[in-house]
Amino acid sequence: MRKENKSQSNKVEIEKVQQEPLVKEKEKQTGYNTIEVIVIMIVTIIFGVIIGSTVTLSFQRGKLGGMSNSLKEFVATYNSIVENYYDDVDEEALVDAGIAGMMNYLGDPYSVFMTEEESEAFNQKVNGYYIGIGTEVRFFENIFTIAQVFEDSPAEKAGLQVGDVILQIDGVDVEGKKLTEVSDLIKGDENTSFIIKVLRGEEEKKFTVIRSKIDLASVTSEIYEMNNHKVGYIKIDIFASNTQEQFKKELQALEKEGMDRLIIDVRDNSGGYLTTVSDILSLFLNKSKIMYQLETKGVKEPVHALTKESRSYPVAVLINHSSASASEILASAMMESYGAEVIGVNSYGKGTVQKAVELGSGASFKFTFQKWLTPNGNWINEVGITPTIEVQLNDEYYHDPVIEKDPQFNKALEVLTEK
Repeated sequence: MRKENKSQSNKVEIEKVQQEPLVKEKEKQTGYNTIEVIVIMIVTIIFGVIIGSTVTLSFQRGKLGGMSNSLKEFVATYNSIVENYYDDVDEEALVDAGIAGMMNYLGDPYSVFMTEEESEAFNQKVNGYYIGIGTEVRFFENIFTIAQVFEDSPAEKAGLQVGDVILQIDGVDVEGKKLTEVSDLIKGDENTSFIIKVLRGEEEKKFTVIRSKIDLASVTSEIYEMNNHKVGYIKIDIFASNTQEQFKKELQALEKEGMDRLIIDVRDNSGGYLTTVSDILSLFLNKSKIMYQLETKGVKEPVHALTKESRSYPVAVLINHSSASASEILASAMMESYGAEVIGVNSYGKGTVQKAVELGSGASFKFTFQKWLTPNGNWINEVGITPTIEVQLNDEYYHDPVIEKDPQFNKALEVLTEK
């Protein structure tokens, strides 16, 4: 017996979104360490220079007494280039280059600068929602066609249908435009509207659509029966800010159907918010159990589960080489603190935590500020998690990649129903 997943399709309106192999922490800290203070000072100074209308070479030479020599040189270099370079200088691009240079200096692949566009795509993925109309649009042979209309979305409410060919958006012809240009026409602020003109069959139609918040599905579930057991299966695509809510809803629905075993699949899941994986683990581990440890400048701190809620039925976690960061936190905690089997192949090996800082320009940067360790104190960075049961995928699955022919999934089903 299968459980129908009622979540919306995990498609982003016209846009492709990169997935980030990072554990991220929501901004809850009230203080900063020394490195953070220096970075924030530099960024503040740079943007102060851009915004200020009276910034001159005399300012940098005479009014920077409160800064260190290094920061004076940084601002002086910026001012000298802006004032004296022989050609026009894009001041925002120059600042972006400076911040990117600071991130590159760290020599850490997870400490990076992101442009406004990159930040928007990243935030959309990890936040689990975007502002739009709830469609998937395909571009083929210079034609923009609506390929999917999400259930209960603004597009569905307005009357748009699969197969509609987009002709105009607010009077602007889309013929000859790029995918990103059409995306920009559709995007906008929440609760704003636009008129879309489409071709349906041989008839042209106009619809008024109101943009709203569209939740992205990151969790799907099904249920299987084997050896007189009901085995739930939950796939987590990313640990976005709304993933815990989706996970808990699917978990409770499976339990209402009589599930007594569970498979959690985090294969190809590259991570997400640290708080999200903590909330999910707290559904299984009581407060006496350690979920993971955080190490800051050599000081280790165990992090216990957050609620009194717990479960005791057998669980198996599926991992592969692309299971990273938050996925590895979940797998290691379920293995070491819950007693779950971990099935598949060695995971990615990402044992650090990043802090994200948004800038006024819309760009952002993130840098590593902590290590995370498994409940037993193991640092898996560049090593990964070794499964308790190693199972490789085979040619049969690659030729027909359905879950029923998935040897890792079937091994989990076998192990759980033998108990």
